[in-house]
Amino acid sequence: MPDWLWPLLALAAAPAAGRALRAALLNRLRRSLTPERVRLPCALPPAQGILQPCRIATVGGLSLAGWHSPPGRPGAPVLLFVHGWGGSAAQLLPLIAPLHAAGYGVLAWDARCHGHSDDDSYSALPRFAEDIEAALDWLAGQDWAHGAPRWLIGHSVGAAASLWTARRRAGEVAGVVSLSAFAHPGELMHRWLASKRIPYWPLGRWLLAQIQHIIGHRFDDIAPLAHMPHLRCPVLLIHGERDDTIPPDDARRLQAAARHVPTQLLCLPGDHEHADDLPGCVAQIQHFIAAHSAAC
Repeated sequence: MPDWLWPLLALAAAPAAGRALRAALLNRLRRSLTPERVRLPCALPPAQGILQPCRIATVGGLSLAGWHSPPGRPGAPVLLFVHGWGGSAAQLLPLIAPLHAAGYGVLAWDARCHGHSDDDSYSALPRFAEDIEAALDWLAGQDWAHGAPRWLIGHSVGAAASLWTARRRAGEVAGVVSLSAFAHPGELMHRWLASKRIPYWPLGRWLLAQIQHIIGHRFDDIAPLAHMPHLRCPVLLIHGERDDTIPPDDARRLQAAARHVPTQLLCLPGDHEHADDLPGCVAQIQHFIAAHSAAC
């Protein structure tokens, strides 16, 4: 357990702790929900002259650092790339570059509290989803994107947020490519508690309740498992066979939860961050998008 948490938990358990102490603890938890920034160069290095920078207005009057390029062929989809926790758009370049070269339009951005985007009080799955919706709204105002299908390609928490957005904005999302998504954030947090040797009862349970209070959502309501039965667009689930952050069984459970849409699962050699055969992974993504380009 983080050293700062023990005295605060002890005080919070005392009847005399009062509201001020609880407020201080919640503020400290909010700060702990902000990752250390990965500040890579503002212009995605291998894509200079190909992807153009932009600023995307998001919730609370804040803005996101983004990069975009129109499709290279008529009727090609626009792919929206959503990085994971503690990452940045630049870290998705190994996927962005070959898919852009194949003729797809591209929109990528750094989530709030990440990369070169604005700071906020904390970062969490719901705020990733808000930023995706902001990117969809920005894209709707671009002449070059009119009529082009929008596909979301998300990694980890970005994949979880993409599945949620596909449910919330069903008429605007043509499909989702989910890379290393978790099935349920509560289970993810349970694994985190175990890694920190924090007992679930009573400390862990109380801590997770406070996190749900901060983000304004119950884990059960924002879990990808809760969204899969309601999706109306095709979903490609890609997961590394050696992923020791999120077990591959999460992807199998997500596939089993789908009810109304084509869902394909690819468990490929690789870990949470990387596929061993990146060209093969890119080819699988292209094949799935082509096969379902008119699905929604």
